[in-house]
Amino acid sequence: MDTRSKNVFTNNNFRLVFFGALVSALGALLYSFAVSFYILEITDNNAFLQGLYLALSGVSMLVFTPIGGVLGDRFNKAKIMYICDYLKGGVIILATILMLIFPKATAHVIILYVLGIISNAISGVFNPASGSLFPQIVDESKLQQANSYFSVKNALEGILGIVLAGVLYATMPIHILFFFVGACFVASGFSEMFIRYDHKPSAEHLTLKVALSDVKEGLIYLKNRKAILVMMCAILFINFFFAPISGNFLPYFVKTDVANAPSYLFDSVLKPELWSSVFTVCFGISSLSGALILSVRPQADKVGRKSAVRFCMMAVLVIAMTIVYHIFVERGVWLNGFLLALCIGCLLIGFLIANVSIPINTALMRIVDKDKLSKITSITSIGTQGMVPIASVLAGLILKTLGSTFLLAFCSLGFTTTAVLLLFNKHTKEV
Repeated sequence: MDTRSKNVFTNNNFRLVFFGALVSALGALLYSFAVSFYILEITDNNAFLQGLYLALSGVSMLVFTPIGGVLGDRFNKAKIMYICDYLKGGVIILATILMLIFPKATAHVIILYVLGIISNAISGVFNPASGSLFPQIVDESKLQQANSYFSVKNALEGILGIVLAGVLYATMPIHILFFFVGACFVASGFSEMFIRYDHKPSAEHLTLKVALSDVKEGLIYLKNRKAILVMMCAILFINFFFAPISGNFLPYFVKTDVANAPSYLFDSVLKPELWSSVFTVCFGISSLSGALILSVRPQADKVGRKSAVRFCMMAVLVIAMTIVYHIFVERGVWLNGFLLALCIGCLLIGFLIANVSIPINTALMRIVDKDKLSKITSITSIGTQGMVPIASVLAGLILKTLGSTFLLAFCSLGFTTTAVLLLFNKHTKEV
């Protein structure tokens, strides 16, 4: 580890991780974009089936995340990463071949469900290792810069990748797109094979009893750090109420309100699905701005209170989105007005999320002991994402039975309540 480097990009290990993640994240973005719309397309806009897909995929990741946490603290993290990427790429390519062999819509739904479960199980093993690698290869003083650059990467992919995803989905067969996604993961795995760091193998042989003991150790570690627990619980509920907006509402809105409108903004150049790309580009531009600003700022010692304030600001934006949708779209007043308002909302929310996620991730990397970071990363991942699968199914049911306004109102109320409680919790300022 080169502690004298002025910029984290002079670190070869970081470059390998960065560019490997750039390729694999592009593949993941293309895949998630295509699957959301493709399931709606072949099931006649069945929002419940789309929500069920998201839920099953989410549960699969959560189940395997503790396994990834145990493995990440005991084995070489880079090796775990490239094996997982090779496996994920291979599974996606195999599933694509099966879709060509069995061309019926029902078969495609089944294949995508199975693929979602398997690929997300692999991600559950991958994420704790990748999420805890930075402190092993990057000096502590460069952690915020490293996290910021990764957010810049994510934002650029949100800007350019989602446009590419929309264009590719609209212009090429789905199996060609999936083959490309599989190749992205294989290429990422190849890059990760060259990561080198001082890994010390565990002397203790890994058994089921030892694995359960590791998970228990992580839980006890968190139990004694109430500030982290408070933040984790808050993010759990914030994700529960925010994930349906991006995962369920936006694709449904595009496939129903926009696609079925007699006309909409820029309909001469934008197919309905490309409006989803526009929203993501707006989100990416503002996230990029936030990440670039943080990449040159010093790391703050405490970030909890500021994060809570920013969550409250996001809550106000979600409430505004609900009101504007009800007036402009539900009542048929001005669809184009909501499209413009949603673009502005994505710009503001993207900036706020960058200014929440980067400082919190950096704080956790600094606070948690390095030899426990994979376990804690896996536990916090479960803790913060644990109810998203339930949210996906519930959102699908709400959309199908009660409509978009009711879903947005439900999400607004829950998000706001959580943000306010976090703001006034006495432990928030300790993070």
